[in-house]
Amino acid sequence: MTFTYEALPMRVLFGAGSLGQLPQEADRLGLRRLLVLSTPGQRPLAERAAGLLGPTCAGLFGEARMHVPVEIADAARAAARDAGADGCLAIGGGSTVGLGKAVARDTGLPVIACAHSSPMP
Repeated sequence: MTFTYEALPMRVLFGAGSLGQLPQEADRLGLRRLLVLSTPGQRPLAERAAGLLGPTCAGLFGEARMHVPVEIADAARAAARDAGADGCLAIGGGSTVGLGKAVARDTGLPVIACAHSSPMP
């Protein structure tokens, strides 16, 4: 049995304060108009990220749902198009990252994924 595995380029930043590096990461990737994606529950974190991005934030789509319903994916793609986005920032967890992948699949836009976990008690 033979196979070929080709990994896409990836960069992982991990640790306290990593969110503050979003502007530099967007700049490093040449992204100037990011659409921030989140679930309704993660919207405060998405708004914080949008604030950190400043003028690089093209808008916020806060309707990500589990299992990425088709109508939500369609609405996010329309939001990206209407905002003139050149990339997406998926912030939160699996539902938002899944939405980012759905947008990327059909538009070719790159996605920065920022997973968030709560501190341990």
